[in-house]
Amino acid sequence: MPQKEIRNLHQSGLPDLSSLIDSDTLFKNGDVVFILHKGEQYSLRRTRNGKLILNK
Repeated sequence: MPQKEIRNLHQSGLPDLSSLIDSDTLFKNGDVVFILHKGEQYSLRRTRNGKLILNK
């Protein structure tokens, strides 16, 4: 991510850049990531238009 974009994110109220994860890193193996949260499974999907959809 370009430095200018990172600075803009920081100025927009993002508390800590160390908690920032680029979506390309999440989706490097495909367009769906499964997340286990408090014993429940969720799927985070990247659409063809680049939107993100979270489903339980």
